[in-house]
Amino acid sequence: MNLFADAVGWLTAPAHWAGPAGIGARVAEHLLYSALALLLASLVALPLGLYVGHTGRLRGLAVAASGALRALPTLGLLTLLAIGMGLPLELSIVPSTLVLAILAVPPLLAGAYAGVEAIDPATIDGARATGLSERQIVAGVELPLAAPMLIGGVRSAVLQVLATATVSAYLGLGGLGRFLLDGLAIRDFPQMLGGALVVIALAL
Repeated sequence: MNLFADAVGWLTAPAHWAGPAGIGARVAEHLLYSALALLLASLVALPLGLYVGHTGRLRGLAVAASGALRALPTLGLLTLLAIGMGLPLELSIVPSTLVLAILAVPPLLAGAYAGVEAIDPATIDGARATGLSERQIVAGVELPLAAPMLIGGVRSAVLQVLATATVSAYLGLGGLGRFLLDGLAIRDFPQMLGGALVVIALAL
């Protein structure tokens, strides 16, 4: 219990909230990395998921790809991309964003195509019978009806990315992972636990 009390004390100390390395600044960095990754993943996964659900094509490939991407080790992939790209330190955000985006693709993709597939085919046939184009059917019929499952996929992706964005600190970036990495280096366990509690609070 003393460790938790120390972590609460670390979190409530005004000095730890101030400056570019304070908790507030690290939260902002963490949210920025997460938002960039989610935006990139959404641009790829949501249109693809809607296409798969609407046409029924590439479904097997989409399911297999989702499973394979879920199985990738995040830290290992981050290390591989960072070394393989050979980018300078100031561009470390590129491999970090790519890894987090890859993590977000499976739930976004699954939510999109599963939501469309769950729609009653008679509803789609009725829309076609009224003369709607395929684009109008996707935008005006399938997308609204698939929204609950699609939003569920988005929530799952957001949760996974927020919880995993701490790995960005391994490339010298900011974010809440700095408290874990820096705290471990000097055995400052209240700082590590405090940083972890902030990540949990964000995820919740």
